[in-house]
Amino acid sequence: MRKFNITVNGVAYEVEVEEVAAGESAAPKAAPVAAPKAAPAAKPAAAPKAAAPVAAGTKVNAPMPGTILDVKVSQGQAVKKGDILLILEAMKMENEILSPQDGSVAQVNVSKGASVNSGDVLVVLN
Repeated sequence: MRKFNITVNGVAYEVEVEEVAAGESAAPKAAPVAAPKAAPAAKPAAAPKAAAPVAAGTKVNAPMPGTILDVKVSQGQAVKKGDILLILEAMKMENEILSPQDGSVAQVNVSKGASVNSGDVLVVLN
């Protein structure tokens, strides 16, 4: 017999399991009903981070959900139309997010390794 602790719907149970060898009957034997144990108190969920206010300017949004592999620009940096702002991995493909205009980077709202959803503001340009 081996003992295990199992939690079902937030209620913890202590159960005993008997291993049956090949060829033996697996018919259930009368066993005592496991009494529920008090489940440990659940930790409160962390409050979501407040989104940083988005600066005024041209917003470059995520075209699809994915993960930021690399951020190629920093705040204050001058960029030209077509420059690579960051690399977004989505569906096992690396997508270059390009600057839609000449200008400077007013705000970078993501960092390497961040998960983003479609439409999230990644960078703001002036």
